[in-house]
Amino acid sequence: MPYVTLGPQATVPDKATAGASGAPSDEQGRPLMAQASRLLVNTGTGKGKSSAAFGVMGRAWARGWSVCVVQFVKSEKWKAGERKLAEHLGIEWHTLGDGFTWESTDMDETIARGRHAWAVATDKIASGDYDLVILDEVTYTVKYDWVDVDDVVTALRERPARTNVIVTGRYAPHEVVAIADTVTEMVKVKHAMDEGIGARKGIEY
Repeated sequence: MPYVTLGPQATVPDKATAGASGAPSDEQGRPLMAQASRLLVNTGTGKGKSSAAFGVMGRAWARGWSVCVVQFVKSEKWKAGERKLAEHLGIEWHTLGDGFTWESTDMDETIARGRHAWAVATDKIASGDYDLVILDEVTYTVKYDWVDVDDVVTALRERPARTNVIVTGRYAPHEVVAIADTVTEMVKVKHAMDEGIGARKGIEY
């Protein structure tokens, strides 16, 4: 069975060698996936984009994968349940935003944080150390022109063969949708908040 299927979304090392276990590995001795990695996009105006990604996070952890999460909008003030879970499981987690843009008191700082988060994300993706990288709400950095969409596409296209990526957030760029393997659009039918019901711990966060 081939261990790497070469596709347009991911690159593979020029040479693969057998690791200590005998399983195929790259030049750094990291095991190769049995299938090529995938790029998933969760977008749309409905609830559940990040929640779906964190469901995959738990599944990946249960399969022994190395997982990294980079959050682009949420700030350290958020004490979300999914972060508590990640800490419990030993999953690498970076919360690098400073909250919603409409709540910002210093847009220069907000933009700088968004760009810093992207720099961290590109390093994590390019490292080849992770089986799954979740870019939570990264789409807003493109929507607001903090990060060039071409840079995002390049980082995703040129990611190591083992590294699966999940992109979440509204307004997913067409350029990212075009290269993704799976794209899901969440559509709001009803939302409790429209009836004045606030976010609930354990459901929304």
